[in-house]
Amino acid sequence: MSKEKILFTSESVSEGHPDKVCDRIADRILDAYLAKDHQSHVACEVFATGNFVLVGGEITSPLNVDVDIEHEVKEALKEIGYDRAELGTDYHTVQIMNKIKKQSPDINLGLSQPKMEDLGAGDQGIMFGYATDESDGYMPLAISVAHKLVREATRQRKEGLFIHSRPDMKSQVTIDYTQPDNIRIDSILMSCQHEPDIDMDAFRKYIHEQIMIPVAKSFHLNVDFKYYINPTGSFVMGGPLADTGLTGRKIIVDTYGGTAEHGGGSFSGKDATKVDRSGAYMARYIAKNLVAAGVAKRLLVQLSYGIGMNEPLSIGIKTYHTSRYDDETILSIIRQLFDCRPGMIIDKFHLDHPSFKYCSLSSYGHFGRPDVDVPWEHLDKVDEIQVALKKQTK
Repeated sequence: MSKEKILFTSESVSEGHPDKVCDRIADRILDAYLAKDHQSHVACEVFATGNFVLVGGEITSPLNVDVDIEHEVKEALKEIGYDRAELGTDYHTVQIMNKIKKQSPDINLGLSQPKMEDLGAGDQGIMFGYATDESDGYMPLAISVAHKLVREATRQRKEGLFIHSRPDMKSQVTIDYTQPDNIRIDSILMSCQHEPDIDMDAFRKYIHEQIMIPVAKSFHLNVDFKYYINPTGSFVMGGPLADTGLTGRKIIVDTYGGTAEHGGGSFSGKDATKVDRSGAYMARYIAKNLVAAGVAKRLLVQLSYGIGMNEPLSIGIKTYHTSRYDDETILSIIRQLFDCRPGMIIDKFHLDHPSFKYCSLSSYGHFGRPDVDVPWEHLDKVDEIQVALKKQTK
């Protein structure tokens, strides 16, 4: 009898995917407000279909700054590559409806504190952070490879190397964990939008040889994987023309590819007082530093908050039986070394600084990004963790 394989699959999508178009627009609007007033409270939602974009949500700026919403929408579409009428979505002619209103004064009350340490959470909720030692970026392999495939395909499209390609792309990667000492790629699936009337055999050959194989090699993984490219055949119509887009609909793509739990809150279009975003960043920071310090091979951190409250209601962990330390010891280290108050998270990671660009995170994930330097990925707590562990385990 043949042995059943132990497989796990994750997907990613490019910035031209309709949901990611909306995430990019929402984060451009967030960046624009923060650049003019770093105390802006932003909760922006975007809907896109065809050549129409609806922007809504709640935004409050203490300085009462104005942002040209239409400009931000058009610039986002232009950056992605929706710049021709035949794509169905064109920044030159797109119709834009702005339905943004001010944030509820009841919510704003808890977010208007003179001291950062007193700042309350912008909402209740649960957030998860995860890290694993199976990759250099302390991320699960499946989502890391999936992200790089569409990121690399998009880079080549924009540089004119990946000819006949269009902005909307998807990837899906299945990792074979059957032999723990010989982890392999089982299969890769890519669907890439393209121009009409092209040589599909040549198009598929390019994707396999110039994108899939080089990406697999970059992770020191096998190249004899099964592969599937545009399995339905034609993929000419894509983006918001083919499928309606919404902000926050790719939360698993944004995080850990389904390997770890998710609290359900999305990131894009939200300023850092929304703990859906800042709490998830802190949870990842804690998990990554703990794994890098040798506390566990895999580790999940959960944070929970109450609206207007400046301390987390709970901190939880899961080590998947990969740690020699008990949970009580690890939790003690977390409480000793990591300040999880919302205001202090914002302060530590400079999440309200005008130079911080959330738009750079709107596609290809918020964690384990080799192409973007973000503070919650820094391993600057490893030494402190190891010292604290030695003291506790003497």
